[in-house]
Amino acid sequence: MKKRNRVAVALALAATVGACHKAADEQTETSAAVPVEVAEAHIDTVRAVVATTGIADPAPGADWTIIAPQPARVAVITKAEGDRVRKGELLVRFDAPPLRADVATRTGELAAARARLDNARKNETRLAGLLERGIAARKEVEDAQKELREAEAAVRQSSGTQAAASDLAARATVYAQFSGIVAHRAHNPGDLVDATASDAVLRVVDPSRMQVTASVPVGELVRIKVGQPAKVFVPGADPDASEPARVMSRPAAVDVATGTAVVRLSLGSGAHLTAGTPVQVQIQTEEHKDVVVVPSAAIVRDEDKTFVYVVDGAQKAHRKPVVVGIIAGEDAEVRSGVVASEKVVVKGQEELPDGATVTVQK
Repeated sequence: MKKRNRVAVALALAATVGACHKAADEQTETSAAVPVEVAEAHIDTVRAVVATTGIADPAPGADWTIIAPQPARVAVITKAEGDRVRKGELLVRFDAPPLRADVATRTGELAAARARLDNARKNETRLAGLLERGIAARKEVEDAQKELREAEAAVRQSSGTQAAASDLAARATVYAQFSGIVAHRAHNPGDLVDATASDAVLRVVDPSRMQVTASVPVGELVRIKVGQPAKVFVPGADPDASEPARVMSRPAAVDVATGTAVVRLSLGSGAHLTAGTPVQVQIQTEEHKDVVVVPSAAIVRDEDKTFVYVVDGAQKAHRKPVVVGIIAGEDAEVRSGVVASEKVVVKGQEELPDGATVTVQK
């Protein structure tokens, strides 16, 4: 019986020693340094950004579609798609015989109206003189004055119709209104074309006068002001190859279906965007100078709490509540909770215990 008691005690002591050894191992594991990456909080300027998408298009007056003045045959096209155009250069000539015939007819009508007016003036002058000498009747003079007024009206009408016919005929020969590039060519010499926008012959744009039309969510419109700077870049392109832009107009109406409104931005004369290019837009709406800035990767949110981990000189990570201001891309403004030169954890803070020992990795 005593031997059994001694065996039981020995087993109990062995179990106790094993448990203590296991607890010591667990404590060693939990006290191991956690590898993290840190960045130093610093004083800088941070800018709030409204990010959206848009389309690059020529500005008003920099996009010209050439159509025939009336159904006609294309006689001459001097430029191909992609060719440069100089202001005043011949681009297209249409062959439209009815236009020439109409000009000739209207010119003849104007000549006849002017001859009638000349005769009416002479007759009115002659009869007025005879009336003064008592030879002509007043009724004859009144009839002559009526004829003079009608002849003057006929000349005015004929002059207008002849000018309109001449203007329409002049449009059969098209010269460049501005310098630019042929963005699209839809026909060749000999083609028959209609006088409609859907049957245009050429489209010419001025690439030095480009703008961007951006769709901005209604909730962001209050932050948009005319004159604000912006950056425009093509998706997938080098982010450093952005084009500078500036807000030139705010919307007058909102698209209820999409919940957005169109904001127009002007581009510099050196912009290298092609008409119709989809772009991404970043409009700088606010600017806070001389504020504490940390990488936005350092910001941790847990339900309604916001904090960062600050590493002290003893390589301990302390959880600090912060008040965050502007977050712009990779930068975040910290209004309180962190001071400049403190080191904040930017990688490895997931489930990091408050006060844990860390190893800073380069």
